[in-house]
Amino acid sequence: MTAAEILDRLVGFPTVSRDSNLALIEWVEGWLDDHGVAHWRVQSDDGGKANLLARIGPAVAGGVVLSGHTDVVPVDGQPWSTDPFTLVDKGDGRLYGRGTCDMKGFIACALAEVPRWVEQALATPIWLAFSYDEEVGCIGAPRMIERLLADHPRPAAVIVGEPTMMHPVVAHKGATNLRTTVTGRAAHSSQVNQGVSAIHVAARLVTRIEDVMAELRAEGRVDEAFNVVHSSLHVGKIAGGTAINIMARECSFEWEIRHLPSDRFEALLARVNETAAGLEAEMRKRAPDAAIVTEALNTTVPALADDNNAEVLALCRDLLDERPAGAVAYATEAGQFQREGLPTVICGPGSIGQAHQPDEYIDIEQIEAGAAFMAALGERLQRK
Repeated sequence: MTAAEILDRLVGFPTVSRDSNLALIEWVEGWLDDHGVAHWRVQSDDGGKANLLARIGPAVAGGVVLSGHTDVVPVDGQPWSTDPFTLVDKGDGRLYGRGTCDMKGFIACALAEVPRWVEQALATPIWLAFSYDEEVGCIGAPRMIERLLADHPRPAAVIVGEPTMMHPVVAHKGATNLRTTVTGRAAHSSQVNQGVSAIHVAARLVTRIEDVMAELRAEGRVDEAFNVVHSSLHVGKIAGGTAINIMARECSFEWEIRHLPSDRFEALLARVNETAAGLEAEMRKRAPDAAIVTEALNTTVPALADDNNAEVLALCRDLLDERPAGAVAYATEAGQFQREGLPTVICGPGSIGQAHQPDEYIDIEQIEAGAAFMAALGERLQRK
């Protein structure tokens, strides 16, 4: 099967993060079984989802891990012109469907090359590492990485196939999602001296979150490799209050910190928490039960630093004709591999500009470029 034919199968599995990915995993396992490839599941706690590890080649140290996530973002409310879970070729040089670029295209390119890798008698292995729940906080990959390092010879390098137009990426920001809940005291809106509006307090804290970014710029905490050169803090959702004439007892907002590799998430959060502590103390002068509580909605996804990657970067550049390396603002599983000491870069077909959009697509020429990269990788690792 070609990469496009495999992509057609993969897109047909609606692996939205809220749902199971097991049907897709079972299909991939069948493909690997057909070609005599060893593989191992690493399941979620409830057994409803699974990572998949596979090894083509000898069980020796070295070789390359090709990492991709099997889950996709929802299509709810998006104005798709075609069925998002059916691969569509409109004859315009693009293949449409949810996950085509993010990132089933990369997975399809790797799987299509499996039969040739098996025949090539590789000197060092090619690992396939397919995860679940990347889109909701890179939840599945850590246990897969742990299993890989605990049960198998250590790989030499990792390539995470997020869509980069086949240009190597050596750095990305870390990411943490948070929820802050402000609890005040309800009162009639004509008696503002008797209550504490959680909405008003939350608004002050939301403004403080934005001010932190201005401080970072003023302090010179920037990295010109990124299109957003500083760590970013952003409030995406807010809700509170019950009626226009009631001082709101509760208001909550959800926000994120995307930090540069050179910044620490904990240090940025501390700037916001310091302001929150001051606001809470002020609230409690009028309402002793008032509180401001911030909780993390996911484990911090670590940043990927441009570090300890010379060999894998050189490999990618060699296979891709010396393309320049870059940095991206979005977070991936690459930082989780690097955290465990594995040299890691990001490189895959398609553009992040098409990800998460209605009528998501990947250019056919990008699928061809990804397939050519996989073929060249097998030739490089073949036993001489």
